[in-house]
Amino acid sequence: MAGRLFVVSGPSGSGKSSLCNALLASAPRLRLSISCTTRPPRPGEVDGREYHFLDIQAFEQLKREGGFLESAEVHGHHYGTRAADVEAMLAQGFDVLLEIDWQGAEQVAARQPGCCRIFILPPSLVVLRQRLEARGQDDQGVIERRVLAAEEEMAHAGEARFQIVNDRFEHALDELLGIYSLP
Repeated sequence: MAGRLFVVSGPSGSGKSSLCNALLASAPRLRLSISCTTRPPRPGEVDGREYHFLDIQAFEQLKREGGFLESAEVHGHHYGTRAADVEAMLAQGFDVLLEIDWQGAEQVAARQPGCCRIFILPPSLVVLRQRLEARGQDDQGVIERRVLAAEEEMAHAGEARFQIVNDRFEHALDELLGIYSLP
């Protein structure tokens, strides 16, 4: 039996990565698709674990060949999900999880109309800003850009089949697990 494809999107700070990690820990048949990128590895990142690190020529070649299920350029670097990786996992009977932005989710839905799209929302932009500040990873300028981007991203939440407001993590995870458990 072929697996199912789940696509989770949401703005930075919505908690989508934490929810996806918790879902992966709870679902033995679920596999995370590892994206490709042209950006250099950050300290501690391992090729094939966080990303498949490609040079621009290899990325562009794969794109020309139609090898990406979705791809985008973000902050001067290219990102994409290899179609062959996803198809192989699905054919082996695994469910596959993509954690990507709304534009990538739109591309995937065009190529895989049966995928299950889920959008994670913060309770409000005020809470989103607080979460981004609490991370301590970005300066105020980056936080401002992320909040502005989140407003545009959140306008696309209705394109997903399901929307989850991550007001309380446990509640949001229960909703996500419930969606995953649907036939």
